[in-house]
Amino acid sequence: MARSPAQVALRLIALLLLLPAAWSATFTMTNNCGYTVWPGLLSGAGTAPLSTTGFALAQGASATVSAPASWSGRMWARTLCAEDAGGKFTCATGDCGSGALQCNGGGAAPPASLVEFTLDGSGGMDFFDVSLVNGYNLPMLVVPQGAAAATAAASSTGGPKCMATGCLVDLNAACPAALKVTSAGAASSAVGGSAMACRSACEAFGSPEYCCSGAYGSPSTCRPSAYSQFFKSACPRAYSYAYDDSTSTFTCAAGTNYAITFCPSTTSGKYTDENPQAAGVPPANGTMVYRGGEQFSTSGGASTAAHASQLLLAAAVAVALLL
Repeated sequence: MARSPAQVALRLIALLLLLPAAWSATFTMTNNCGYTVWPGLLSGAGTAPLSTTGFALAQGASATVSAPASWSGRMWARTLCAEDAGGKFTCATGDCGSGALQCNGGGAAPPASLVEFTLDGSGGMDFFDVSLVNGYNLPMLVVPQGAAAATAAASSTGGPKCMATGCLVDLNAACPAALKVTSAGAASSAVGGSAMACRSACEAFGSPEYCCSGAYGSPSTCRPSAYSQFFKSACPRAYSYAYDDSTSTFTCAAGTNYAITFCPSTTSGKYTDENPQAAGVPPANGTMVYRGGEQFSTSGGASTAAHASQLLLAAAVAVALLL
């Protein structure tokens, strides 16, 4: 049966509208901290900003942000934020320098825990990681959602590293003294203690060997330091220094959705020296070392069915175009 030009045009428009929904990703952010956090979002160079670049996320709340295919960028949580009498918005950790709730193209001031994404990259894969290269301000967990994640979890042959990553451990109280960032007075009480972040050795000392710069600007010359090992021992799946790629970059098939949880463990909102995950970890020659393990889980849930429905609908329209 012949199709009129108008019918063909309408079907093509429908297909074009469906395909971005099928191949984009959604990021569902959940705040499990014992206080409000303010997520910041920064798109990579040449990538359009998302629908929001910053917002408040109350304790126990969740919010979902969608990203188009081939998007790249990073996300993080700002803490201890407030607006002054003149209306300027600032945060004690992770501040993006915009002076407003929206980051508007500003990145996180270190130290801050980051999650980084490149969607639909090389080989049609999503690449993602949690990075402590710029320091740490709170625990975070990234869990792939949907059919690709479920298939990878069920596979016994390895394949793409489509699995959860992050840092579940509260590092602030145990941070080495040379890296610890503290606050005094009423502000610090919002997180239950004076330690509010842990700097990287690069930020703290500025030395090329810690920053992987100059003569140390290659994987062969820039090696893990005692300070980066502090982060790596506590959070083995997170980036601890610039060339920590082999154990810290993860991949999923394009079209996967992601759940991002701030303070994923039930104790990580306390920020005290009595964090059970740090129990029995004494200082060793002035450097703190963690020996505890981490537990990760991957689940699909409603997002699996929703994403599968999008794909099936797009496929149905494509078939209809051929009839």
